[in-house]
Amino acid sequence: MEDQGARRPAEIGERIEVRPAVGRYDDFYEVVGVKKPGGKGCWCMSYRDSRVPVESRPGYMRDLCATDPGPGVLVYLDDVVVGWCSIAPRSTYRRLVNTRTIPFVDDRDAWVAVCFVVRAGYRKRGLMHHLLAGAVEHARAHGAEVVEGYPADVGPDRVDTTSGYVGTVGMFEAAGFHRAAETAGVSGGRRRWVMRRELVPRESSGDPAG
Repeated sequence: MEDQGARRPAEIGERIEVRPAVGRYDDFYEVVGVKKPGGKGCWCMSYRDSRVPVESRPGYMRDLCATDPGPGVLVYLDDVVVGWCSIAPRSTYRRLVNTRTIPFVDDRDAWVAVCFVVRAGYRKRGLMHHLLAGAVEHARAHGAEVVEGYPADVGPDRVDTTSGYVGTVGMFEAAGFHRAAETAGVSGGRRRWVMRRELVPRESSGDPAG
């Protein structure tokens, strides 16, 4: 993740683009993959299905990147891949289906942005904001009615890199999300919230006005 304090605009001439991970496994690997031989890592599988053995995770994610809608979006700075956001329907994350700490707000299968990564050397550029915006548009393009995230409520404080991968409440609020429910989960000792953004408002119940 990156420092999520004041956003710094891109340098003059820099081009920032967010693209789906479909067909871009090598770029996903560049940001998230474990490059040390024999190294263990999440491979962005912690929420999807942590039962998958470490040695099988690269192939699992390669398969997801080969089919639409893919497992998330990537951000590029002048065509260099520099960041990642996992965005997919909640029903595809085994950990979120079975969780006792993050409540379901309603019966819709919300798309969820659960993880943000920005490569070292490219942080403090506001790239997580671009990733979240791109994740929302990716979800919208695939028919999502609502998008969620479960960021930490850090207030004016900065959050450390390890625990801040979930994002911050302030970052989600800046992207048009609202606090929908408090969770029983924490990240870095800070309470996490269900943040929601409606893409297709639910029709109100009852008889239409005559």
